[in-house]
Amino acid sequence: MATRLEHSESLVRTARSMVAPGKGILAADESTGTMTKRLSSIGVESTESNRRDYRELLLRAEGMSRYISGVILFDETVRQSGADGTPLVEALQRQGVIPGIKVDRGAKPLPGCPGETVTEGLDGLGERLEEYRRLGARFTKWRGVIRIGEEMPSRTCIEANAHALARYAAQSQEAGLVPIVEPEVLMDGAHDLERCFTATAATLREVFYQLGHQRVLLEGMVLKPNMVISGADAVNRAGADHVAMATVECFLRTVPAAVPGIAFLSGGQGDDEATLNLDAINRHAARVGAPWELTFSFGRGLQAAPLQAWQGRQENAGATRNVFLDRARVISEARQGRYAPGN
Repeated sequence: MATRLEHSESLVRTARSMVAPGKGILAADESTGTMTKRLSSIGVESTESNRRDYRELLLRAEGMSRYISGVILFDETVRQSGADGTPLVEALQRQGVIPGIKVDRGAKPLPGCPGETVTEGLDGLGERLEEYRRLGARFTKWRGVIRIGEEMPSRTCIEANAHALARYAAQSQEAGLVPIVEPEVLMDGAHDLERCFTATAATLREVFYQLGHQRVLLEGMVLKPNMVISGADAVNRAGADHVAMATVECFLRTVPAAVPGIAFLSGGQGDDEATLNLDAINRHAARVGAPWELTFSFGRGLQAAPLQAWQGRQENAGATRNVFLDRARVISEARQGRYAPGN
């Protein structure tokens, strides 16, 4: 079995490709429960074939590789074939898009810390990683959830999730797969920008401390964090320029320059807000000379509009793909600090 050191060149090459200039990552790794909610919102039954049909529309959208470098898949999807029998992983590979896979098993209540969670899935992870690599995956994703609230986040919660993220990342690299490390500080709540800054900084410091302990190759990973942003219910929520300055400052203080790229999640923001914030972050980062590629790994931010266009009808397939590609183009422009609203 190859070691992390033997995989290092491939890991670095793949990580850099995932954050290539102008491109970002589509998060299509929604669980069956989440997909059921989304399909129900347009009156479509959540059957395996319906979930496949919708995802296939996106994954086979011709031209997506201009904007999308990789796609995070769910376990069901990485095993599926399209309507014509072509494995969906192969359909991505033919377009030059890198297939990835979500490997955690969800956030579970953290004992002794009411309202907080720790992500599980380390048991048997090595065997699952080997199988996913055989199925064509070249990167992985694991999400740790940090909540802001009264006496939250606790030190216990931050340390538990950071340790799990680091162990997962080390195992992924051992299997020759680039880990996306996703510590998400949720925007749920009425907290202000400063509170998010403090919680995000504390989380990232612990994550990279733990990554170092687990000997993770920083050049062969991608960070997927939240932006530093006001809580969804906050009064006088900070605008894009303040979000950009706080986010870049926070990451300059906590994220090593060896990390090739930061792929921000949209984290419940609306389409316009996430796009404006990503654009402002890249403009500010260019002014101060931030050392990483600053890109996106959006789920709803890329999929909400196409889902509404589809409505479960085959005759809407072309329109769905066009809406998806247009949304990807717009976010790609924001990822380059070139977004012009209305274009």
